[in-house]
Amino acid sequence: MIRLFPLLLFVSASIFGQPKPKHNLVFDSLAKRWDEGIPLGNGWLGALIWQKDNKIRMSLDRVDLWDDRPMPEIDKLKFRWVVEKVKLNQYDSVQKLGDEPYEKYPAPTKIPGAAIEFDLGKIGQVKKISLDITNGLSVVEFENGVLFNNYIHATRQVGYFGFENIEEDIIPNLIIPNYNTGKAGQTGNSVVGQSLERLGYQKGTVKKGFEYILYHQPTWKNNYYEVLIKWYRFPGKKIVGQWTITNNKPALLPDLNVLHKEPTGWPSHIAWWNDYWKRSSVSIPDSILERQYYLDMYKFGCVARSNTPPISLQAIWTADDGMLPPWKGDFHHDLNTQLSYWPGYSGNHLDLTAGFTNWLWKVKGENEKWTKQYFEVNGLNVPGVTTISGKPMGGWIQYSMSPTTSTWLSQHFYWQWKYSMDKKYFLEKCIPYFDDVERYIWGIRKWDSVERNYKLPLSSSPEYNNNSIKAWFPVYTNYDLALIKYLYGKYIEILLAGTKRSIKEIVGDSRLFPDLSANETGLTISAAHDLGYSHRHHSAFMAIHPLGLLNVEDSLEKSIIVNSLRHIENLGTRQWVGYSFAWIASIYARAQHGDSAAINLKRFATNFVSINSFHLNGDQKGGQYSDFTYRPFTLEGNFAFAQGIHEMLLQSHKDFIEVFPALPKEWKNVSFKTLRAEGAFLISAKKENGVPMEVKIKSEAGGKLRIKLPFKTWIPVGVEWGKLVVNKHIVEVKMSRGQTMTFKNAFE
Repeated sequence: MIRLFPLLLFVSASIFGQPKPKHNLVFDSLAKRWDEGIPLGNGWLGALIWQKDNKIRMSLDRVDLWDDRPMPEIDKLKFRWVVEKVKLNQYDSVQKLGDEPYEKYPAPTKIPGAAIEFDLGKIGQVKKISLDITNGLSVVEFENGVLFNNYIHATRQVGYFGFENIEEDIIPNLIIPNYNTGKAGQTGNSVVGQSLERLGYQKGTVKKGFEYILYHQPTWKNNYYEVLIKWYRFPGKKIVGQWTITNNKPALLPDLNVLHKEPTGWPSHIAWWNDYWKRSSVSIPDSILERQYYLDMYKFGCVARSNTPPISLQAIWTADDGMLPPWKGDFHHDLNTQLSYWPGYSGNHLDLTAGFTNWLWKVKGENEKWTKQYFEVNGLNVPGVTTISGKPMGGWIQYSMSPTTSTWLSQHFYWQWKYSMDKKYFLEKCIPYFDDVERYIWGIRKWDSVERNYKLPLSSSPEYNNNSIKAWFPVYTNYDLALIKYLYGKYIEILLAGTKRSIKEIVGDSRLFPDLSANETGLTISAAHDLGYSHRHHSAFMAIHPLGLLNVEDSLEKSIIVNSLRHIENLGTRQWVGYSFAWIASIYARAQHGDSAAINLKRFATNFVSINSFHLNGDQKGGQYSDFTYRPFTLEGNFAFAQGIHEMLLQSHKDFIEVFPALPKEWKNVSFKTLRAEGAFLISAKKENGVPMEVKIKSEAGGKLRIKLPFKTWIPVGVEWGKLVVNKHIVEVKMSRGQTMTFKNAFE
């Protein structure tokens, strides 16, 4: 017997943290498109709730549902052959092997799971649908008093649904994807997708029994997945159901009638979200930006876990339109995966960001194999576009097989260590990853006897000049050069902890790379090529953000930053997509231009997101800011937006922490709690009526704190004056593990 289960199943709970009811999704009708549906997820499973025809539809997905067959012909490519063809101006053959297979073949690709539908004709007229982002509970209210409740358990691989006050005997209908309809299937492109029929799967089987439905779908090469739905009728006009998707193992769900203590896991589900939201919070006076921020951080909690594959283009919300997802839902490492984890570090969610580096470590062997095959050197590079197992997929090879992808990915190993100061992680993963990436760079570099420095055989700046031969440059692009300089700078830092490699050797090597290219336009594409037109990928400006090689404290570097931003503004935003606006906000924040950062975040939140807060890439208001008006959904723009807020509130990429470095002038009342800074410091601060009031610091790991406070005169609490050293507005103090101190405005 289930004690109190029907009454307690969907009772909400008070969640600690900042999200408020005004941040929730609330509509008076169900969305009519899948990419506008109510999103639910737990890193493994995902669901979108919307209306198709006269049915409530729950689109179901699982993160590791992949057709991971090898991309045909991709292993024929060699980097030295590409270099030769570029020199000979014979690029058609390169595109034929490198790019055409990606468009030609439907797989490898992410694939959808299934859907559950309920007949609205048997339920009634929808009155309201809402999502409480504090706990991931969605409720559909009907005119006749019926309630339809949904959530995906935060830690169990199971989703729950339930009806209350239901008169009809509602039976869920399982809708299977159109993998096998007897038709040839539509051939599209990588943006709009290709028909699922083109994957060539055998027809799946559906087994129905008493209050359950089981779907078994064979996929590629003896792989399969299963979807199981079970439901139960309870006294008091209630129906409760559960569902799951499994990959290459039978689907099983426990009988709710034999689970006495926690039949649906609601208390443990609430506990997870309670812990998630108490990790950090922000309060800003712009209601649009604050709401988008919390919706994006909710989605981060839905898609990231330490033990899941990383956040792909759509993660657990694969397209439910009978087609493959945009760009096959793959792992794009030319910005998409990297941007997706940005807010997790400063947002104090290192348990979730660990999922990215854990996966990179898991596929490291596959990446090393590809590095040897394609670049013909030892060490580690990573394909810029990969399958779930880390194998190359091709595409525009200037970025899908970029010579510097692993250097950008190494930043996440550095961050995972630097924000946590976890010594074990540092020694076992961070140093070895940097070792292998540097070994690869050492192997691929060439000595230029004329310029007296190292160079790459070919260089590129992602997506600049698209897929033409002009996308390759014979000299360094600032994108590649900034990444290599970042790699060596951080490698020298981490080598101080001890390694078999010679620090002297690495320092000497690092000095044999040229300086970044800059002129009156600021940072250029390369030494011989200015940024000549509006462009979506801010690859030329990596040195400002996220790499932090240039900073406004240095007058020369500041002028380069200012000139770069002025040039970007002159070129305009017509060729930008959504993530461009979110990313540029962080660049403006690094330049301490808070007003410009906020303006671009506002443009993102008002023009480039769906009603459910999903980033849709194109300008959804008819091209107000961009000529791109299409709507492929990808997630990186959402998470870059959240990081833009963090960058305005707190920065720690330099050798000191700075509080409120880039606030708009009109933001008079601002606060944040326990945002995380490099060095494993948790920072809280508040500003009231335009006056910074206090900054609170907790040292999680101990060590030297160097912080630039937002007020000129202050009073320390929790530390003796004699232990403080003040140098050029930077306060230095040695903190012990777990120590907390506060600085208060002296004129409070």
